[in-house]
Amino acid sequence: MISIAHAQAAAPAAAGGFGDIMSFLPMILMFIALWFIMIRPQMKRQKETKAMVDAIKSSDEVITVGGVLGKVTKVTDQYITLEINANNEITVQRNAVSQVLPKGTLKSI
Repeated sequence: MISIAHAQAAAPAAAGGFGDIMSFLPMILMFIALWFIMIRPQMKRQKETKAMVDAIKSSDEVITVGGVLGKVTKVTDQYITLEINANNEITVQRNAVSQVLPKGTLKSI
């Protein structure tokens, strides 16, 4: 006679196993590499730039992002006044300074 066949259910997959963590491992490693290659150096550069801009004082010689060279004559919270030659002064924002030059670089002012 014919025996009755019983269907056997497949075993359920284990949830939250080691395989799930391994599938995210490449993404985690790419984020760590991105952090050390791009994000961390940019944050360090921003911190150095902020410290340079905050340390600007009168009589410093600077270059602006527009390429204007001048000697700082007046410093306020947001603006600095640059003497670009004997008769001309301009006012620029503090964050427009790209570099502070060593003393004595600008001899003609």
